[in-house]
Amino acid sequence: MYIDIVPIRNSPPAILLRESYRDHKKVKKRTVANITKWPAHVIEGLRLVLSGKKLFPEDKIFKIKKTSPHGHVEAILGIIKKLGLDTMIFSKPCRQRDLVIGMIAERLIHPCSKLATTRAWHSTTLAEELGVEDADEDELYDAMDWLAARQKKIENKLAKKHLENGALVLYDVSSSYYEGRTCPLAAYGHNKDGKKGKQIIVYGAMTDNEGRPIAVDVYPGNTGDPSTVPDQLEKLRTRFNLTRVVLVGDRGMLTQTQIKKIKDYRDLGWISALRSQSIRNLVRDDHLQMSLFDKQDLAEITSPEYPRERLIACFNPLLADERRRKRLELLEATEKKLVEISLQVKRRKQKKMTPSEIGIKVGKVINLYKMGKHFNLTIGYEGFRWERKEESIEQESSLDGIYVIRTSEPKEKMSASDVVRNYKSLSAVERAFRTLKSVDIMIRPIRHRKEVRVKAHIFLCMLTYYVEWHLRKSLSPLLFEDEELKYDRKRRDPVAPAKSSPSAKKKKKTLKTEEGFPVHSFDTLMMALGTRCKNYYTLSLSTTAPLLEKITELTPLQRKAFDLLDL
Repeated sequence: MYIDIVPIRNSPPAILLRESYRDHKKVKKRTVANITKWPAHVIEGLRLVLSGKKLFPEDKIFKIKKTSPHGHVEAILGIIKKLGLDTMIFSKPCRQRDLVIGMIAERLIHPCSKLATTRAWHSTTLAEELGVEDADEDELYDAMDWLAARQKKIENKLAKKHLENGALVLYDVSSSYYEGRTCPLAAYGHNKDGKKGKQIIVYGAMTDNEGRPIAVDVYPGNTGDPSTVPDQLEKLRTRFNLTRVVLVGDRGMLTQTQIKKIKDYRDLGWISALRSQSIRNLVRDDHLQMSLFDKQDLAEITSPEYPRERLIACFNPLLADERRRKRLELLEATEKKLVEISLQVKRRKQKKMTPSEIGIKVGKVINLYKMGKHFNLTIGYEGFRWERKEESIEQESSLDGIYVIRTSEPKEKMSASDVVRNYKSLSAVERAFRTLKSVDIMIRPIRHRKEVRVKAHIFLCMLTYYVEWHLRKSLSPLLFEDEELKYDRKRRDPVAPAKSSPSAKKKKKTLKTEEGFPVHSFDTLMMALGTRCKNYYTLSLSTTAPLLEKITELTPLQRKAFDLLDL
């Protein structure tokens, strides 16, 4: 920084405190403060200090009023603007848009409730950068209602930007538990969080073929996964105006009933998989033979049960070994608990257990690990006996490692290998759910009482993941991310287990990047960027001196991160 005297015609010169900086190859300057009205001796003292001369102890000249973490805020707001997400939310700057962007950024910095957000964003420069320092939680709730009303328009813009006719669209459903009893969406259902005794809320996420989120729908907790599919079909054709897409969904969602509905939409393709019982039927009817896998791990088959469909049968020996091992462990764990019940029955000498009491206890055990189909049980007043159904176990184990992908796509449009690869790309949506639920974004716990607020909260989390997805993609050289994964997915063996690239293995082994930077998780990298601070200080020599600002210099790691983000 330096003092610049700027002549003004017919007026005294302006005395400005300025800072020079380099923008690419050009040297530019910006005004930090106008110090024209300062006493001359104060200006001269500041000039000497800026020239490197020490007149007094520094604490006698400068007073640091506040220091706020700034680097992560700078990166997040920068990438939001670069992606154009701010204009997708609303085309013109407004208070509600700033509040929504603030909530998105805060979820990446420190996910918390809306009340806590109004406190937490003052611990960084976020509130100041967006000009929302005076916002309270009620204003954030109003901004959420405003966002909910704009959800369809925002999703339409995301679809227009990232989807086109012929695109591959991934769709999956998850759920999160609900804290409370007042939201009409909360209901008891299949809790995928494994949180017993909690009502849940179901939501389905749609992404492009790379896992970039496009849209999300929220349903009551007792909604089955397949029943959400018609909404997605209507959305693709009507709202997104896509006449030709390929929808990818797992076998629990794209059931035979839903596939029949998809067939009603002309030019709408799909990829899914067969359930275990359907695969057994193929083997029983001799449409699927194990000899197919003697020299290959993938083969196309046909069956009259699936007319005008392609069936791609796959065999993974490593998966087969894993399933056999797991089955054996579950059988042994079930038998161990049955032995415990048997000992309880024998100990009851005075008042013996009735067959119904024994049956209740045994039922809980065999259903615990879902191994009841592999046991023969005999329950009576004298106790109970069990034995394994070896034939049932052998029949199930004969199909270990085998799965069958089904699709409507013809060979000339998609090879058998690509069909399998595209089905496996559903892992990108599963990763989105893991990120939404983990410490990165923390979609749960959900505490909003109104249905519209719950939907807005989940949509807000989806937009947050949209930003994080792009941050991770750009910052992957500094993260524990496989930078070659996008390209490996297109060329690797579609059936064999996925393997990390040599560069990813090297990063995990050395914990260093090629340039010698420490490899980070997303969370620790955000914290490292946050050490770039904005300092607020004033001059001790003058009671009228304005509050000045100075941002700390970029560290080599921070400079690399900002270069990767192209900010």
